[in-house]
Amino acid sequence: MIPISNNVPRPGPAPALREAEKAREARPASPAAPQEKGPLKPVRDEYVPEEKREPYGRYWLGKDEDGSPKIYFDDPEARDAASPEAPRAEDPDGEKEPMSPEKAGPPDKGGKEETCAGNTDAVDREIRKLKEKKEKLEAKLDRETDETKRESLERQLAQVENELRQKDNDSYRRQHTVFTNG
Repeated sequence: MIPISNNVPRPGPAPALREAEKAREARPASPAAPQEKGPLKPVRDEYVPEEKREPYGRYWLGKDEDGSPKIYFDDPEARDAASPEAPRAEDPDGEKEPMSPEKAGPPDKGGKEETCAGNTDAVDREIRKLKEKKEKLEAKLDRETDETKRESLERQLAQVENELRQKDNDSYRRQHTVFTNG
């Protein structure tokens, strides 16, 4: 068997197309278009240094001289910082070290101490309601004689017990504690 693609003659370019290509080659370059005199110069990025910014009180993670992680603070009070990457504060010993968030707190104003109170009442109410629901479901389960209703109650009871297990612990209380200043 002979492949069809080898047997079919391919037509050449149309006469109008050949004439258009000849005309384009014979035509001189337009004055508006730049003439190529050689290879184009490669485009490169250029480093433009930023001006030193005023410190505005931000924290960021960095690495100290040993390569271990360190938290830095851009203190707006200390304008004569050593470098923009790692502002440093003078230590009482005269040794310079990166400023930590504990040391770089806001200055005391009038000696008034700020207090914060945590409230877990909402979590306690939620847990108390779940325990009451569990007791009611257990009581219904003891009285129920129909097997289909009994299975449904057992599923509900298992769901309530699972939710209670997730919520009745210290980590859930800590996560859902409401803090107020005062």
